[in-house]
Amino acid sequence: MSLDTDGLRLFVLAADMLNISAAGRRLGMAPAVSSAKLAKLEHTLGAELLHRTTRKVSLSIEGADFLPFAREMIAQEEAALAALGKGTANVSGTLRFAAPSTFAQLYIAPILPRFLDKHPDLTLDLHLSDVQLDLIEGSYDLALRNAPLLDTSLKGRKLADDRRILCAAPSYIAAHGTPQSPDELADHKLIAFRHQRPRSLRAGDSQTGQFNPGAAKSQLIIDDGLSQKQATMAGAGISLNALWSVHKEIASGQLMHILPDYEGDEGNVLWLIYPKTNVLSPKTRVFMDFLIEQIGKNPPWED
Repeated sequence: MSLDTDGLRLFVLAADMLNISAAGRRLGMAPAVSSAKLAKLEHTLGAELLHRTTRKVSLSIEGADFLPFAREMIAQEEAALAALGKGTANVSGTLRFAAPSTFAQLYIAPILPRFLDKHPDLTLDLHLSDVQLDLIEGSYDLALRNAPLLDTSLKGRKLADDRRILCAAPSYIAAHGTPQSPDELADHKLIAFRHQRPRSLRAGDSQTGQFNPGAAKSQLIIDDGLSQKQATMAGAGISLNALWSVHKEIASGQLMHILPDYEGDEGNVLWLIYPKTNVLSPKTRVFMDFLIEQIGKNPPWED
């Protein structure tokens, strides 16, 4: 079976835009041509990839199953041409990128104009959430994860270390006192993410402890990192935070670094990850290189 790569590109773009005519125009095709090309691809595959009505376009079950493979076939072609010094000099298409919303707001969104100015033919489709998304199921090209890389179906490059520290507002400390050891955290109000398991803490090579909201006076569960930091600043309790999230507030005195000898002991790293089965496409590579150059080389929170 031979598949037309132009048809594959049209299908992928139409699946992203949910508009066949608009996808065709993006690729320089007239509406009649794009409809015919998509119909030919479906005939070759023996499956309807997109449901069409007079009002909308939607992915079929078969289309959703085929979409990750279509993306990979396109990426394979782009990588092969790039390896031979061929293909387009400018990357193009749509890059689907997932990242934690708090980190993206602070560090990625402000630098995006620089990247887009360098790559005017590339569209970034950003999915921002502090809830971890499934890369393969969501057909993402790239994602930022601030957790240990345990999934063997994924590959990644390190962006930066992700140190975790304990913080509280001066108003909370004035009202409840400062814990002198991790054991004393059980007597304090701890702010946590939903379903958060106990987190290990370590000071040096020997002293250990836990941040365990389930065993403390935990009254507040928040699934959004920025909201959790704001609640901590308002005096709601003690929270375990990424240094990149709170370093400015600590420097300004809005937050206090609690138990400064102790940090999270899980070796967390900010990873740029992509599915292992995928060829690293030029568009993914240039965005990954850009983030490492702009953020990873000199992380601003480590100054």
